[in-house]
Amino acid sequence: MATRRGFLAGLLAAGLVPKPGWADVGGPAFLAAAKLPEGGFHLFGLDPAGATLFSVPLPDRGHAAAAHPSRPQVVAFARRPGTFALVIDCMTGKTVAQLDAPEGRHFYGHGIFSVDGSLMFTPENDYEVGQGRIGIWDCDAGYTRVGEFSSHGVGPHDVVRLPGQDILVVANGGIDTHPDSGRTKLNLPTMRPNLSYVDLDGRLIEQVELDPALHHNSIRHLAIRDDGLVAFAMQWQGDTAEHPPLLGLHQIGSAPVLLSAPGDLQPTMKGYGASVAFSGDGQSAGISSSRGNTAHFYDVASAGFATAITAPDVSGLSGTQQGFLATTGLGEVLDIRKNVIQNVSRHPVSWDNHLISI
Repeated sequence: MATRRGFLAGLLAAGLVPKPGWADVGGPAFLAAAKLPEGGFHLFGLDPAGATLFSVPLPDRGHAAAAHPSRPQVVAFARRPGTFALVIDCMTGKTVAQLDAPEGRHFYGHGIFSVDGSLMFTPENDYEVGQGRIGIWDCDAGYTRVGEFSSHGVGPHDVVRLPGQDILVVANGGIDTHPDSGRTKLNLPTMRPNLSYVDLDGRLIEQVELDPALHHNSIRHLAIRDDGLVAFAMQWQGDTAEHPPLLGLHQIGSAPVLLSAPGDLQPTMKGYGASVAFSGDGQSAGISSSRGNTAHFYDVASAGFATAITAPDVSGLSGTQQGFLATTGLGEVLDIRKNVIQNVSRHPVSWDNHLISI
């Protein structure tokens, strides 16, 4: 008589036993890196209300993460200019693979999977030549590096994918850096940020640049709506007396639309867009500023300003069915509905920059 173990092994070999999915780890809605009170670093999986479902240790400070579209695996990225990213099995908490940036490169803290989850794409800095690259990793072969292509700009900080399509949207921030100079910005007089749409072979489909007067507005972080509308957050590298728009909207084939708060509200952002997100219904867009201790919210259809909230060190931002969830460096999770903070929960951690939707 066949053993139960043998029977299950036969089913697995025949593909009849379903592979673990996100539901098997509680169905987390968000990922966020944080620093613990004792000084260590973890990556957390949070439920839709911001409660902890799991946490796994990181060897150093994390920045953002990417969730595999079907397997309960995440790739946790080191903060720029880190050279490692860890592939973590959220069922066991174990690291199953490590991505190491090639010689002369560093990661920017972000990445994205292909539609089917077979490939991972990582924005990178080729710092000896001052050009952006997108690394390609084969997830089914243990996250082996299998290629790369140009990001079509300098300083590709973030990358997202058009919904249901293998077209990448790259935020080329325009800032050249080198590890020998730390985080010093080496090319501010000549920087030219852009938003580039590329296919998986690296072919440029469309590229958007801002007005030359805004060439100091580094395009940094991205969010995307179900219809392909991209929201991009910017960080101003020019005169601190100027307060340009820090939130932009763009859809492929159209001109970008820049959004700004009225009167004396725009200066409260301190020229710094930390994170950007659409609300769950896609009708609102939000941008946070940890430097300004504020987040601004806009109506997408009219591109008009809606309201602002104040919260110390607010940074991570993501959409929910009711509005937004935000995280702060003080360990708070803010439930924002109708652009008002409805509830605050607290965790004994310091949340890092981003709150990533799964």
